[in-house]
Amino acid sequence: MQFIDLAAQYQHLKTRIDNRIQEVLDHGQYIMGPEVQELESQLADYVGVKHAITCANGTDALTLSLMVLDVKEGDAVFCPTFTFFATAETIAYEGATPVFVDSNPDTFNICPIDLEKRIQAVIAQGKLTPKAIIAVDLFGLPADYPALEALAKKYDLKLIEDAAQGFGGEISGQRAGSFGDIATTSFFPAKPLGCYGDGGAIFTNNDEYADLIRSYRVHGKGKDKYDNVRIGMNSRLDTIQAAILLEKLAEFPIELKSRNEAALRYHQQLADKFKVPSVPPGYVSSWAQYTLQSEQRDAAMQQYKSQGIPTVIYYGTCMHEQTAFAHLNYQVGDFPIAEKLARSVFSLPMHGYL
Repeated sequence: MQFIDLAAQYQHLKTRIDNRIQEVLDHGQYIMGPEVQELESQLADYVGVKHAITCANGTDALTLSLMVLDVKEGDAVFCPTFTFFATAETIAYEGATPVFVDSNPDTFNICPIDLEKRIQAVIAQGKLTPKAIIAVDLFGLPADYPALEALAKKYDLKLIEDAAQGFGGEISGQRAGSFGDIATTSFFPAKPLGCYGDGGAIFTNNDEYADLIRSYRVHGKGKDKYDNVRIGMNSRLDTIQAAILLEKLAEFPIELKSRNEAALRYHQQLADKFKVPSVPPGYVSSWAQYTLQSEQRDAAMQQYKSQGIPTVIYYGTCMHEQTAFAHLNYQVGDFPIAEKLARSVFSLPMHGYL
């Protein structure tokens, strides 16, 4: 079986996707064609924000967000240590310093209690300027935004929601991508809503941020692409990918329902064998991954493999353990919960056609 069965999804949507691609081939507007604007409008409606701006990938979405917030050298940006590398990489790319935070043992997401301790420590040291928080909706579950938004307000920090895995998730009816000052997502093929290549988007209700993002993503353009008013980057979503995403977005609510049904079946059958993921009351997960915890992880994964069932570890190395961040001088034991997760988690197949 497939860990994520993109082929089954394509067969289900084949006629609709093929027709959409053919329309792009017919009109020939491969960059910033009409499907891009159509997708941005539909994404904004789905998430429930004023602005959705597409870009080339989820990493660029984070970079553009940090550029808009003027994150720079000397700034501290707080983010989970148990996450994909891009979350912390983009902070360092802007010259700022990532300050890592431990995890909630049940939801895998950034721990607000540890976050406040890290913020207070940076303030006490006085070497960096606390600037922003990046919270990750890990494995499909939105982070604890009520607590995170309160901390951001208390310490005058900007809050970025990294919804690369969380698109489709909710808290009390409010959808992922609408939390914080600005939010990002990825359309990498394996994500809950994925295209057939790279793609990303940024969400915000702030008109000024939206205007800046639209400029930054096309070489810092002003009134047109040959009027460059700031230093930007080249980060546009291809029209063909937008066309594919339009059909996938139309089907997404049905796939999301199927993912949640599969997660419920996993819960029912595996809760007595492993520690299963927790979804707090009022939350909805989009189940980018279905992640178990086991102290005998290798043996469990081998047992699944013997039955032809693929498993994957997300993530076996925390950010503070990465060679690229060795200069930050974190030690083993600084993030006990995240380190335990990295040694015990593994994920089972999860997709809308399971």
